[in-house]
Parts: sequence; C-alpha cells; structure tokens
Amino acid sequence: MEEIDDNIQFKISDELIENVERLIASKDDQNILELLNAYHHADIAEILEETDVEHATYVIKLLDSEKTAEVLMELDEDTREKILATLSAKEIAEEIEELDTDDAADIISELPQDRQQHVISQIEDHEHAQDIKDLLRYDDNVAGGLMAKELVKVNENWKVTECVKEMRAQAENVTRVHSIYVVDNNEKLIGRLSLKDLLIASPRDHISNVYIPKVDYVYVDEDVEEVANIMQKYDLEAIPVVDKNKTLLGRITIDDIVDVIREEAEKDYQLAAGITRDVEADDSIWKLTKARLPWLLIGMFGGLGAASIINGFSFAMTTYPKLLIFIPLVQATAGNVGVQSSAIVVQGLANNTVKGEILKRLLKEFMLGLVNGIAIAIIVLLISHFLFKTTYLVSITIGIAIITVIIMAALIGTFIPIFLDKRGIDPAVATGPFITTSNDVFGILIYFSIAKLILGF
Repeated sequence: MEEIDDNIQFKISDELIENVERLIASKDDQNILELLNAYHHADIAEILEETDVEHATYVIKLLDSEKTAEVLMELDEDTREKILATLSAKEIAEEIEELDTDDAADIISELPQDRQQHVISQIEDHEHAQDIKDLLRYDDNVAGGLMAKELVKVNENWKVTECVKEMRAQAENVTRVHSIYVVDNNEKLIGRLSLKDLLIASPRDHISNVYIPKVDYVYVDEDVEEVANIMQKYDLEAIPVVDKNKTLLGRITIDDIVDVIREEAEKDYQLAAGITRDVEADDSIWKLTKARLPWLLIGMFGGLGAASIINGFSFAMTTYPKLLIFIPLVQATAGNVGVQSSAIVVQGLANNTVKGEILKRLLKEFMLGLVNGIAIAIIVLLISHFLFKTTYLVSITIGIAIITVIIMAALIGTFIPIFLDKRGIDPAVATGPFITTSNDVFGILIYFSIAKLILGF
C-alpha cells in the first residue's frame, strides 16, 4: 500500500485513479478501505469524481455510513444525483442519519418529490427526520433553508451545575460548538453564554446572572446574501436563526456562508459574462445554448443598431474616410470603460461598500472619465494626425469624441448597476454584454454626432 504524508497536500494522479479502479474491478474490499480511509473525505470525493458512476457507487456502499455521508456532501451535484439514483431509500436514509440536518435536507431536496418522503420515512431517528422535514419547508435563498437544527442552548433559569450537565448531553449531537445560546421558558432567544463566565461562576449561580444579553441573530426569512453580509461584517463563525417572535429555531455556520458566497460569485461571474443561468462546462449543448443565446441575441441587435447608425452617416464617411478607421477604437474604448465602471460598482454593491448619494458617485465617475478621456484623447490625437495623416480638424474631432464617449460610458456603467440594485434586480446583469452593447451603440452615435457638429457635413 502507498504511504500518505499528512504534511503534503493531496494531489490526484492517474496512477492513483488506476489503482483505485483496479482494486474495485478485483473487488479487493480490504485494500480499497485501507487506501481510501487514509484520505480526507473531500479527497475521496475528488477521486470518485474521476471514476465512473458504477465504481463510485461501489465505493460509497463499501465505506462506513459516517464516511459515506461526508463524501456525498463533497461530490458534485450531478455526480451525487447519479449515485443516489442507484441507492435504495433505506441506503440513502442510513447515510442521511449521519449528517447534520442542514446537509441532510440539502441532499434530500435534490431527490424527486415522491422519493423524498420515502427516504424520510426510512430514517429511524424520528426527531432527526422531523427536523429535516421542517427545513425542507424553507426556500434555498432564505436563512431557514441554510440553517441547521443542531445547537447548544440553555435556559436562563438553570443553575450552572444543571447547565453544564445539559450542555454535555446536547453537545453529543453537535459537530462543532461555536456558541451557547440562552433562551427563556418560551424558547425565546435572549442572549449568549461565555464559556469563561460559566467556568468562573459559582455552581449555585443561575444562568440569568451570567449570560450576555447582546447577541447577533437573523430572522428565518432573511435573504441568504444579507446573512452572509452580517456574518462577514461582524466576523461571526455562527449566527442563530429566529422567527418573528424571536423563538430560537437553529443556527447558520460559516462553512454554509462560504458556500453561499462562492455560489453568488459564480452566478455573478456568469451574468457578467452574458450567461443567463447556472451552467457548467460539461453540461449539454442544449443547456449551454439556452444560457448563452439570449445575450448573444442582444449583442446581435446592438450590432445591427450600430450598423444602422453608421449607415445613416455613410455620406460623412465618403467625405471624411479617415473617420471610418477609428470606429473600432471608439467602440472598444466605450465598452471597456463601461465594463470597468460597472464591475467596480457591482463589487461594491455586493460588499455593501457603495454608499452615499448617487449624484456624488456619478460626479466622481464624471471627473474620472474626464481625466482618463483627456489622457487617451491626447495620445489618439497625436497618433491620428502623424501616423494616419488626418487633418487637424478631424484629429480634434476624434479626440473630443473619445473624451465624450469615455465620460458617457463611465456614467452608464455606474448608474445602471445602482439603478437595478435599487429595484431588486441583480446588478451583475448590468456588466458584460449589456454594458458593452449599449456603450457600443451610444459610442458610435456620439462619435458621428460630434463629427457632424465639428466638420459640418
């Protein structure tokens, strides 16, 4: 058997995959277990991703339930879906019982509706099953869909000795204890408990004399992005979830928030690139086409619009043919400036750093566009006159047009994301093809309008 150095980060290799597949093909269960149990569950999931579904399923059934449950959570959704389809409801239930309620609910939610109930009915721990059913009622985009039921809570009326005893019993079902929450007799969240304060308190003290009333929390219907912002702002490892009456329902931990941030970043990146839905590189051609085609059509119509504008000034290009040379420059500059401005604003909106009056931000972008525009215009003016031999009047026309286009693109790239955000639309949709296409069209229109004004055609 190969030895694994714990100090070396796991790296998958063809040799390792071939070894695993050879052991599976020969049904050498003992050596499979010896090999894989030495790896972290995330590494095992990475290995299984490289094998076919049949082999992956074989390993899943071979590992113990606790290990299997952790591996399933690390698998890609598509791979996990294929493996779960080969398992019986009883087998899935056995793995589900090893997971925290939030992870268990995530996996069950991926199953067909009729199979969800069948799997839940096979879970022997009825309290665990009921908690999972409760979580399935919430949408994925709210705190309730992200929270876990497992937590440690104590009653304000308990004495310290009773509190410690109860905490020990509860902690057995909690993977990691981040915080201890304090509730009243109606299960209403009223504070949190410091371990230090608990350790130095008299055994006869009541928790009501020890706990800290100040505690951050979120409501069960809070948007997950807002939850992520709160936890990021206050550097929280976990946050309790309550209903409108402040009844303690569960908690959200930082690992779930990291997943939310990653998913939102992926979604925003795809929107910025002009992809309208969540897709991956290995998805079907039809699914990829549906995700990309809408923005390509917008770009096509934008291009037709720009062509129509150019056609309307065909006489000018006959009289001043040098104007035609700089059309790509105007379009590229407008698109680049617009994407830069919108990308910065979208990032600021996501991090809650875009604050203050919109007019002040637009004024700042105007000044920035003016400075950048003048710098670029001077360079273009010199190059157009000395390299392309344009007249002074045509060179000045191009320079002024460049300045105006840059200012316009910066203002559009700043205003549209803020406008969309205020109306509850993801501002990431403003970047990429949308900004590029709109600025291409406006850039050409401004270019020829200024040329007409200065050159008088």
